Amino acid sequence: MINAFAVSNYRSLKNVVSPLSGLNVVTGPNGCGKSNLYKSLRLLADTAKGNLIASIAQEGGLDYTFWAGPEKLTNSMRDGSAPIEGTAKKSNTRLRLGFVGEDFGYAISLGMPAPQGFAGYGDPSMFQFDPEIKRECIWAGDVCRPSSCLIDRVGSVVKVRIGRKWEVYNTHLNSYESILNEISDPVAAPEVHAVRQTIRNWRFYDQFRTDPQSIIRTPQIGTRTPVLDHDGRDLVAALRTIHEIGDREALYAAIEDAFPGASINFAGDAGNRFVLQFLQEGLLRPLNQSELSDGTLRYLLLVAALLTPRPPSLLVLNEPETSLHPDLLPALGRLIIRASQDTQVWVVSHAPRLVATLEQNEACNSIALDKTFGETVILGQGWLDEPPWQWLD
Repeated sequence: MINAFAVSNYRSLKNVVSPLSGLNVVTGPNGCGKSNLYKSLRLLADTAKGNLIASIAQEGGLDYTFWAGPEKLTNSMRDGSAPIEGTAKKSNTRLRLGFVGEDFGYAISLGMPAPQGFAGYGDPSMFQFDPEIKRECIWAGDVCRPSSCLIDRVGSVVKVRIGRKWEVYNTHLNSYESILNEISDPVAAPEVHAVRQTIRNWRFYDQFRTDPQSIIRTPQIGTRTPVLDHDGRDLVAALRTIHEIGDREALYAAIEDAFPGASINFAGDAGNRFVLQFLQEGLLRPLNQSELSDGTLRYLLLVAALLTPRPPSLLVLNEPETSLHPDLLPALGRLIIRASQDTQVWVVSHAPRLVATLEQNEACNSIALDKTFGETVILGQGWLDEPPWQWLD
């Protein structure tokens, strides 16, 4: 389980260190930074998939992801007696992401490259605005310290701790490649393998399309599907897999909870494509996935994601209430609470009924965000409430 997540200099997140539990819900008004917190976690996940630089490029480049406010807000700026303005920077700007788990912690720091000369053959490089990985660390314990660091990457040089000594593992690592992708030696660097597998096991669901042209509404050839695809295209196969090898009782209880008197069944057409049958009280025939409302279909997608027979280490839902009728939200909340018994869950939501249902659970960690002078802050978090955290650079 992740015990804390930290991000620095990402859009409105100048410096946020959030404690996490088995069930977490991020709330707050529009524009407070909920989406930024979610996106920063996705960026961290992209590190282990080799997509970090490409994901930053899709956001407009590293310069556009940096915190846009002053490096430091003085008291006179806060009380309005002085204008809010920038000062001379004392250090290079870095985008920093990291987390602390039960076994290891991991952090990565990115910055802009130094001005480049000419590449080979006398041609200037067209990639001179690609961000560079300046520092990466893996450590044991709650806080990254020189004494607890196990893997330390500075620029292109990677060092591995062997006993009480450091050994240089690589001196020519590409500036755009993470150690999580470039180091795969489970003997010399088992910590890298452990962190990489942890992050790759995270799942994010926020891209379900339920419009009439959605592939979800089209029957697909089904295979055993213990993990719902991120876009939900294998919904019927995933539900059938839960029916056969997962928690069948929880599946039908979740549907009954949201739609009293309703149930589902499965059929195959002439091409062995799976068809969902939604049976509802009062109807003479079942409805298939192409006939269901957006809200009903989206709820079934969330059921398939949350009742997966192969629970991830972390399951992240971004605004799962989208397209759902408010009356469905308590049932969804109960389903999320049930799923949190098997996996760590992170929910980003601004639906009061869903948040209220989740917060009724004593184990729920409610992270309420607000924005002050453009900076996202966690309401009620004092110095003693913030998890211990230290960036090495």
